[in-house]
Amino acid sequence: MYFIFLLLWIILNGQFTWEILGFGMVISAALYGFGCRFLDYSPRRDLTLLRKLPLILLYVLILVKEIIKANVDTIRMVLSFRNQIDPVIVKFRTGLKTKTARVVLANSITLTPGTITVALEGDELTVHALDEDFVKGMGENIFLRILLRIEAVDAGSEGERI
Repeated sequence: MYFIFLLLWIILNGQFTWEILGFGMVISAALYGFGCRFLDYSPRRDLTLLRKLPLILLYVLILVKEIIKANVDTIRMVLSFRNQIDPVIVKFRTGLKTKTARVVLANSITLTPGTITVALEGDELTVHALDEDFVKGMGENIFLRILLRIEAVDAGSEGERI
């Protein structure tokens, strides 16, 4: 987090001098210290975030790919000569332990065209889709697998603290 503060300081200044760097280092250290002291932040969170960063980037790339793929499928369905659209509502359990991961999954499903998350209760999602093809394999999708791996990184760091 310290380096993010420092990088933001340099970017927002619009130029780089040794004086700006010096002030930025002091101000970034003060902000980081404030966050650790009063906002329940710790260097362990930085390490955990660094461990999760490749999975988070992979998740974002796959999300963009799935959004594009769903757009193409939705456009194909709307422009086809097939007059019948069979909307379906599907419920499935995620197996995700954290509320954050469940919300990220629900929002990712909603971002992909043709599907929308109607409800999130506990670890059960209710998803509405324009067609049954859009929800095939919803309980074993790639989003869920990556989020489970991210949660496993969190569990591994909690185990180190004990």
